[in-house]
Amino acid sequence: MLMRTDPFRDIDRLADQVFGAAARPTVMHLDAYRDGDHFYAVLDLPGVRPDSIDCTVERNVLTVRAERHRPTGDHVELVAAERPMGVFTRRLFLGDTLDTDRLEAGYDNGVLTLRIPVAERAKPRRVAVTAARDGHGRKEIDG
Repeated sequence: MLMRTDPFRDIDRLADQVFGAAARPTVMHLDAYRDGDHFYAVLDLPGVRPDSIDCTVERNVLTVRAERHRPTGDHVELVAAERPMGVFTRRLFLGDTLDTDRLEAGYDNGVLTLRIPVAERAKPRRVAVTAARDGHGRKEIDG
């Protein structure tokens, strides 16, 4: 038998009964970073089946939706229920500098990794500088 001491357990139970699932927010913890020509978003989704994960991009909004269920059955007896269950959603607002058409997603050991290339138009590029022929430091630019 699992034993635990928590002075707020009864308050949590009451809040769950009164407010339902909204009493405990479901959070998808996120790390986001850029590495060279790619942007990465890494989300923790432990215990989520890969087929329950849904990633969509509409305009510049990336939405990740996943679902986790408790074990069920005739002989399953719930002893403790601290892990959030149900539907988890996270929205990321992406800049125009990312190429969302080439977004890749991988899921391994409860971690969802999204890899988005930086758009070609957003990458640093070298601009050629031409010198003036008259020696005065000013060159007319044809345009």
